[in-house]
Amino acid sequence: MNDYPPIADHGIVGDLQTVALIAADGTVDWWCTPRFDSPSVFASLLDSDRGGYCRLHADVSKEATVRQLYLPDTAVLITRFMAPGGVGEVLDFMPPDPSPSPSATHRLVRVARVVRGSMPFELLCRPRFDYGRAPHDLTRLDDGSMLFRGPGTDLHLQTTAPIELHPDGTDVSARFTLHAGERAAVVLTSETGEPGELSGRPGGAIPTAEAVLTEFEACTGFWTDWLRSSRYRGRWHEMVTRSAITLKLLTYAPTGAPIAAATMGLPEQIGGERNWDYRYTWVRDASLSVRAMTDLGFTAEANAFRRWLRERLDAGGTASGEPLQIMYRVDGEPHLTEETLDHLEGYRRSAPVRAGNAAADQIQLDIYGEAAYALAQAEDIGTVRGWQAFTRVIDWLVDHWDRPDEGIWETRGGRQNFTYSRLMTWVAFDRAITLATAHSRPGDVARWQATRDTVFRQIVDSGWSEKRSAFVQHYDTEVLDASLLLMPKVGFLTPTDPDWLTTLDAMDSELVSDSLVYRYDPAASPDGLRGSEGTFNLCSFLYVEALARAGRLHQARYAFDKMLTYANHVGLFAEEIGPSGEQLGNFPQAFTHLALIDAALALDEELDRAERRPR
Repeated sequence: MNDYPPIADHGIVGDLQTVALIAADGTVDWWCTPRFDSPSVFASLLDSDRGGYCRLHADVSKEATVRQLYLPDTAVLITRFMAPGGVGEVLDFMPPDPSPSPSATHRLVRVARVVRGSMPFELLCRPRFDYGRAPHDLTRLDDGSMLFRGPGTDLHLQTTAPIELHPDGTDVSARFTLHAGERAAVVLTSETGEPGELSGRPGGAIPTAEAVLTEFEACTGFWTDWLRSSRYRGRWHEMVTRSAITLKLLTYAPTGAPIAAATMGLPEQIGGERNWDYRYTWVRDASLSVRAMTDLGFTAEANAFRRWLRERLDAGGTASGEPLQIMYRVDGEPHLTEETLDHLEGYRRSAPVRAGNAAADQIQLDIYGEAAYALAQAEDIGTVRGWQAFTRVIDWLVDHWDRPDEGIWETRGGRQNFTYSRLMTWVAFDRAITLATAHSRPGDVARWQATRDTVFRQIVDSGWSEKRSAFVQHYDTEVLDASLLLMPKVGFLTPTDPDWLTTLDAMDSELVSDSLVYRYDPAASPDGLRGSEGTFNLCSFLYVEALARAGRLHQARYAFDKMLTYANHVGLFAEEIGPSGEQLGNFPQAFTHLALIDAALALDEELDRAERRPR
């Protein structure tokens, strides 16, 4: 087993409430259940010794060539082993559960099969409950299946013939051989609840080959049916489709809340301390994903998030004390206590490993703009009481927008008057005015307009640097910030405004490295953390969109095509690209994939427009 495979060396499968990461050697090295933000049962990605894993692979040592791919237009992952004696595959999937109710039971199905010759396989199942902190018991049931019992969680391991399971202490192993045309299934079923309420047999009866095939066909059918809603017919269909499926996998179906990434603790710098828990719903990330999903035609997902967002506005009770906070748990719970898991060594010894996120109580004023940005795109503006809750927040913002905050990048180096934060408060007022006017809803529009115009003038006066001929990170610096690539997208400036073009030029000379874009320079603008980071994939795709809208199509297309070469083998992106081209940070990151979609749509539109112009 590779102790720590590259972060990019993974695909994901999921059931719309949780996901599992599967390395290209057939190892499930990350799975939290029953929700994205639950404690893990497999976490060898964060500690190869203590974290736990489930490995199903061809037992052919170094003879095999291994390839991993998705079944097209689905979330079914195939790991293929090719050796002189045969070709075998492991198919991984989780039966989708789009139910509006949270489920305590989740199934990960792993099917080994041989398509040519014969091949020996090995199964090793070594769960470690509660991030590896809790011991478990192992029981062999009468039907030959195995039950791992941890605190409040049962994991039932079932197999079909010819697999025979053997206990190894409190772990399980098996070896078996398949010949061409044969297959065998390994089914892991988790059940969570109070110890007295657990059934002891969460997987039910032993699965049959026919039942597993039926589940497989239902899973592939779900994904192909879902994709029929997509309106995308552009030039980068495969990458856009994979990004859409990834965003869907990272959305918690019972509430419609998308998470930022599937993992926690993966480093932005190997050996560094920038290791955060991204398994929560950021108002910013999710609001921007609404536009991407809506533009592709997935309106049900966009509307589900808007309902969740309206509920947050109406509920109040935030941990930060503000009307809205930057992130929540997927069920809307605002308290995300951060703890350090000192018993885990971290990915490639990148400590600390953090669970929870203390940034939840930061003040980041931009979220009000992103929330309004999401709500303004809805055909249904919502209930009367929902509108009243929204206007109360906008009225509150009139009196509270002009404050220093921690900014979009959640710096821990002290509050500043961040230009991006002011930009998005301008968006909040602008979209609130649009909504009230378009839908004839009551609101203090005159006061909102006056405040919007005040914000605009402040940004132009204080967020602009004559020395740099550019808009800058905050009012007391000359540092550039790639978050301002959103300025033309939200309508603050036109994409060809001279002040914007000189800002874009400044970013190009300072933040861009061969099409890859840094967020900012932490050496010039200290953020309270040690170490450095790679280029930020979100910003690289925002850069493509800004170039395209500015009419710099050759540069935009080069940057976009270059960025696609940094995707992993199945089309997924982590948060950052490191100095050697490696993927860094939590994986896969929703922010990156929604920005990829936006960039592809913008570039398609501008290329089509250019092709229609008379020559």
